[in-house]
Amino acid sequence: MAASPPSPDSPPGPLDGVRVIEMGQLIAGPFCGQLLADLGAEVIKIELPGHGDPMRDWGRKLPVWWSIIARNKKCITLDVRTARGEEVFRELAARADVVLENFRPGTMEKWGLGYDELAALNPGIVMTRVSGYGQDGPYASRAGYGGIGEAMGGLRYIVGDPARPPSRVGISIGDSLAALFACIGTLAALHSRERSGRGQVVDSAIYEAVLGVMESTVPEYTVGNFIRERTGSFLPGLAPSNVYPTADGRSAGASGGARCAGGKDVPRPGHAGGPALPGAPRHHRGGARGIPQPENAERVSAALKDAGTDQLAGPEDRAA
Repeated sequence: MAASPPSPDSPPGPLDGVRVIEMGQLIAGPFCGQLLADLGAEVIKIELPGHGDPMRDWGRKLPVWWSIIARNKKCITLDVRTARGEEVFRELAARADVVLENFRPGTMEKWGLGYDELAALNPGIVMTRVSGYGQDGPYASRAGYGGIGEAMGGLRYIVGDPARPPSRVGISIGDSLAALFACIGTLAALHSRERSGRGQVVDSAIYEAVLGVMESTVPEYTVGNFIRERTGSFLPGLAPSNVYPTADGRSAGASGGARCAGGKDVPRPGHAGGPALPGAPRHHRGGARGIPQPENAERVSAALKDAGTDQLAGPEDRAA
């Protein structure tokens, strides 16, 4: 399936005039390129001859992922491992703002295309590098995989049912987080170049990106000696915080703010908008309800099981 090229009728985006040379394959690097292209950058994706990016073949039932991750990009085939290919790449980099790659650290240097070589041609070049463990350090030379980065960053340990081994999120979240941090770093480097006139290296590691969104889990352990565990489908300390079955065989999602996903208040003691929910007045507040969480979760579930989903949804959701 072909990716959609930039539309000539679309208004220019905020990165209009920024040229990105995208190397690498799969998700962590190309998703960063996708975001930059969505913002209006000209992204020239380079693929090695013979097979190209494996994302061309990915997708359940149909290879449709390519149409997303390659959208708004210009794709060319170039073998940078040959003398002529290296020469062409250098010509492109000399007129580019960003070189984006997600090979194993050292690969670009092996091809004579590391940051020092490119900066000698183009002092303003920003080189954005996405890898498993960063460009230096004891694990730098190892191949990086999203699932391993999610485990090392701590995410896998807290995902899943407490009675079962650690699970995974249903998407490639580690790769995507590294790409997001890479995109943010690239934008910051381009802004910095406006003052300094020089580019720099942006180094995004999958495990560090995952660790960066792990909220307060680290100080909870280092300060409070508390290890957060898997809790399944609810969030500890907040009630209601789960998905509850309703009378029509569907489900209603509720969060600690005491509102259903559709916008209607979750029934609670004294609330006239829904089924009565027995409980002490001290449990009317979200934080207090989270203290005896199992008890209150059972009360919410019992109150909602006889209500239809439409009763709990806001009018805008019913219309949909």
